[in-house]
Order: sequence, then C-alpha cells, then structure tokens
Amino acid sequence: MDGVRIEQDMITTPRGLLFPRDMEVLKPRIASSLRRGLYEKQEGDAVLRVIQPDDVVLELGGGLGFISALIAKKSPAAHVHVYEANRDLADYIGRVHTANEIENATVHHAMLGKRKGTKDFYVRGNVLASSADEANGDVIVRTDTVDVVNAGQQAKAIKPTVLVCDVEGGEAELLPEMDLSTLRAAVIELHPQWIGPEGVNAVFGAMMAAGLAYFPKLSTQKVVTFRRAWPLR
Repeated sequence: MDGVRIEQDMITTPRGLLFPRDMEVLKPRIASSLRRGLYEKQEGDAVLRVIQPDDVVLELGGGLGFISALIAKKSPAAHVHVYEANRDLADYIGRVHTANEIENATVHHAMLGKRKGTKDFYVRGNVLASSADEANGDVIVRTDTVDVVNAGQQAKAIKPTVLVCDVEGGEAELLPEMDLSTLRAAVIELHPQWIGPEGVNAVFGAMMAAGLAYFPKLSTQKVVTFRRAWPLR
C-alpha cells in the first residue's frame, strides 16, 4: 500500500519508523495518517532541517513519539528529552522508542512549570487533544494528577539547543516562564483557536526575548520555526 508495509503488530511509516498497533492509541484516522506519511509532516520536516550535529532537543508534548523517534533515528541530534503528561502516551512513546531501537532519548512522564508541584491533566476521547486546560478540546474521559517539574531547573540540567513544543494550548502560558537562553532554534505548533491573539503574541514575545527570530522558510500555518541566526541568502 503506497510503499508502506505492515510487519507483525507494527505499522511502518514511509520514513521507516515503527509504531505498535495499539488500537487504544492509534485510532483509525491516526493510523491512516501514519501509513500515508501525513502525521505531523510539517513539524517533522521543519525539525529535521533545523537540527544540527550534537544538538540536545527538548520536546514538550511527546504525543505518539513520532517526533522524538524521527529526531533520534533520522537526525544528528545527540539526545532527545521528551516530556509527556498523559501516562498512556508516555508509556506508548517508550514502546515506540523500543520498537525503533532508540537509545538516545529519555521520556519524562511530567509537565514543566514555573514551580514544582502537581496539576490536573484532562485526558480526552481524542487522546492527542488531552491537555491541562479543562475548557479546551473533546469530551474529558479521565482526570489525572500529574507531577510538575520546575522548568528553570530542567533547562539548566538539560541545556537544550533545540525546542519542539506541541502542548495543545499550553504554549502561551509555559514558554514565557522558561529560560530559553540556550536555544539555537525552536519549532512550535501554535493553537490560536485556544490561546487567541494574545497567546500567539506571548509565544512570539518569549522567542524574541530569548534572541530568536521567526524563520518563515520553515514555518507553515500553525507550525512556526524560530532561529537565532541564519544566512541571509
């Protein structure tokens, strides 16, 4: 089927990544998107083009593990740190990494925040739309209490050079609170339907304050890329 093969209990994507066929996570629409190479395509294309050798990547909102697996297998990054608040997805990401024999990635089942503590996390029928905002998204099927780790302390420990962020509307609150000074580049999926123009401006303001500029060449619709510097030609 379009050059994509399914081996045993795995789905193989056109990029050569394996995903366990767990129907609780991979709903038919998502599975089809993976098979066709459409899942997070814009974000994946941008990430692969900004990462350089030895980059340390911080991913906020790991989802299915597609982006972290793509970075670990298909880029020269040294390591990927993935933060995912949904315990089901954090477990699935680990399985994806195992299936793809990935050793240069660490999955953290937690959220980053201004201070250490806990926070309610709302798991939805559309598992990829789950978030810490009760008002956003699909029907809530479960509320979890998730550990929040200090964003500043984690940034100091990890020293990321590239940020990848898809946190379903949490970007407007989180990014302005983070120390982004070590970043060379960032790829962020905005959710303007939830954060509004003020939230979009807050994200751009946080990037500007850190010395990163909007990079239109690798930005498409809601996926926006920022870089500290680039050739003018």
